[in-house]
Amino acid sequence: MQRVRDLAALVGRIGVGVVFIAHGWQKFTEWGMGGTVAAFGQMGVPLPTLSAWFAAIVELVGGAMLIAGVALPVVGSLLALNMVGALVLVHLPNGLLGQGGYEFVLVLAVAALALGFNGGAYSVDRLLLGRRTAEREPVAA
Repeated sequence: MQRVRDLAALVGRIGVGVVFIAHGWQKFTEWGMGGTVAAFGQMGVPLPTLSAWFAAIVELVGGAMLIAGVALPVVGSLLALNMVGALVLVHLPNGLLGQGGYEFVLVLAVAALALGFNGGAYSVDRLLLGRRTAEREPVAA
């Protein structure tokens, strides 16, 4: 059963990571950073230049790291923080559902956080660090 859980976590990391990569890539290539900064400014995001660069890099690089399973707790937290910022600063006034609603960024935030702390065994973290102490079987005295 643990292998099924680990495989499900890998599939989840791939799916969520691809979405983050696509959105980060879009900020760099489709809109360009100038367009992204301008859009952030029009939406009232504070420090639009810094915020745009943060969002683009975290989404692109963080999405790739999420897929690979590298530094999962840090990456999951950064991706979740990025989405909470989008939720609070841009999407919250639009309500949960509908055009510009916050349902999508909410799901991405909680999925990134959950996968960051429960990314499964099929990850670079697990390959490099081995099983975490908390996951080891208790040793009988």
